[in-house]
Amino acid sequence: MSITTGMIKELRDATSLGIADCKKALEQTNGDFDEAVKILREKGASVAAKRASKEANEGKIDAVVSKNSQQAAMIEVNCETDFVTRNDDFQAFVNELLDDSLNHKSGEMADAVSSKIEEKVAQVGEKISLRRNEKWDVEGTGAIASYIHMGGKVGVLLELTCGNQESIDNSDFKELAKDLTLHVAAAAPEYLSRDEVPTSQVEEEKDIFRKQLVGKPENIIDNILTGKINKYFSQICFLEQGFVKEEKQSITHLIKEKSKIIGDEITVKRYVRFQLGGE
Repeated sequence: MSITTGMIKELRDATSLGIADCKKALEQTNGDFDEAVKILREKGASVAAKRASKEANEGKIDAVVSKNSQQAAMIEVNCETDFVTRNDDFQAFVNELLDDSLNHKSGEMADAVSSKIEEKVAQVGEKISLRRNEKWDVEGTGAIASYIHMGGKVGVLLELTCGNQESIDNSDFKELAKDLTLHVAAAAPEYLSRDEVPTSQVEEEKDIFRKQLVGKPENIIDNILTGKINKYFSQICFLEQGFVKEEKQSITHLIKEKSKIIGDEITVKRYVRFQLGGE
């Protein structure tokens, strides 16, 4: 397979590594992007690459939370150009869809509003689509919070549970919810906890780390491997990440600290993060 400059650029943009390294990795993998990333990681390069969406998606992400914080919805509406995104008419249309979003289950809104979208496409003269929608109702005792970042390029919903209904109105509870949604927006955790990480993914990481440890004394490899895997979990798991406002404090520690102040046991039930044009 011929390795093009475009392929090299894509890998370089995703990994921030040199042209020569990226070209060689692509040649070794016959142009396979994901395998090339794996080779670069096996060589010890610090790579946290995710393939950028090849779809040219502009638009806006927005969310709504009910006054009692017991219901919430988030939508992503796409269009073709930034010019349309910034248009007041498009912004008003997104708000119109958002007002209706609490009436539709997750993933089921697009068909229900297809006629509205067709009318707007005819008016604007550009493709518009409802890419996805998420709708939540609180499960048990707790509350939902939302956060929209960068004017609608990133959106987060997060549900906290607690033991006492009164905690929901506590200012420290609200501050915690706000901080956690901000963290998810900034840190983009892949999983809530290490229990959710597929075994196959963990084993793949171990294989990569073992190749990096070739030549090390056998009696210390296991300890080093454990340390590397723990660090890996701290990078991809929400509860183990360092809080964006205080990197030395883990999210788990932050929640425990706030729980003591509030006088209740607070836990993260779930979260979801939308990135414009992302998967």
